[in-house]
Amino acid sequence: MLHRNERGGAMKSVCILRLSAIGDVTHVVPVVLSLQRQRPDVRITWIIGKLEAKLAGDLPGVEFIVFDKKAGLAGYRELRRQLRGRRFDALLHMQVALRASLAAALVSASVRVGYDRARSKDLHGLVVNRRINAVPRQHVRDCLASFLEPLGLEAAEPRWEMPLGDGDRAFAEQHLEPGRLNIVFSPCASHPLRNWLPERYAALADHAITAHGARVILVGSPAESEKAFVAEIESHMRQRAVNLAGQDTLKQLTALLAGADLLVAPDTGPAHMANAMGTDVLGLYAASNPDRSGPYNSRQWCVNRYPEALGKFTGRSVDEARWGAKAEFPGAMELISVEDATAMLDRWAAVRGWAGAAAAD
Repeated sequence: MLHRNERGGAMKSVCILRLSAIGDVTHVVPVVLSLQRQRPDVRITWIIGKLEAKLAGDLPGVEFIVFDKKAGLAGYRELRRQLRGRRFDALLHMQVALRASLAAALVSASVRVGYDRARSKDLHGLVVNRRINAVPRQHVRDCLASFLEPLGLEAAEPRWEMPLGDGDRAFAEQHLEPGRLNIVFSPCASHPLRNWLPERYAALADHAITAHGARVILVGSPAESEKAFVAEIESHMRQRAVNLAGQDTLKQLTALLAGADLLVAPDTGPAHMANAMGTDVLGLYAASNPDRSGPYNSRQWCVNRYPEALGKFTGRSVDEARWGAKAEFPGAMELISVEDATAMLDRWAAVRGWAGAAAAD
């Protein structure tokens, strides 16, 4: 198998363009690792968002160029300055968004790999000259993994390695309790219509503590809205939880998730971070389809009310709707009952050997 660009030279440099979001950036990590394994001689540059760089920006053997989308035109000028005089053998344009397409236009590359036509929009097709195969009903991770195929390489296997520092691990050890079931709740999604109800999170957390003796840890970003949401969950709880909302970095959260036994979360970045660290995820899905964007290795642990939400609010079935269609409507997440979630938790605990654990004092 030859790995050559359109000009006939050996491929020596690849630029990856994926700015956001946290979950999708997590899915790009296997692509980097696979590219390094298959072509250790290739230099990799990744153009990445400012927040996302705090999570993945220290992957070994990768040059990172940080793009600040909040900087407006100044961000594009800075990106152009950093790319001036550089040419890559291949660009992997892995994001469908207008700002990403504008950024891609600044990258000089012979081979420019993008999405298939069905998934292209926002000028994406104007800045690519090769496309991944159109695969129906594909998980996002598998879609991103296939970006290596137009280069004559194998699709990236689902393998993650996220670098962590000693300080990150120390933070996690400070808050996890060895020998006890540690469950992290990350209740806030970037889209509020993906959020479950605070009182239902509280009921699930209480059940985890009383039925399984769990240590429950609540996390969230420093945003005031998220800290308030977590505080509301805590106010509804009858049992005691550890509230770390706004107190951790992305790396510290990654270490915490790596050491935990389970994460409870809706469709949000930490679900994919936990998956990357090999931790099970009890996903709460109604506004989006877990078969497309759920935690890759934990889809069997997802409470899935997406089909009901799609039918109720759009009148369409999963088969009739566009793949990836959202059901982000007020009331969609209310279709997930406390009983749905506690039953899934009990099932997970039985399979993982935590059923019957002594309740905490």
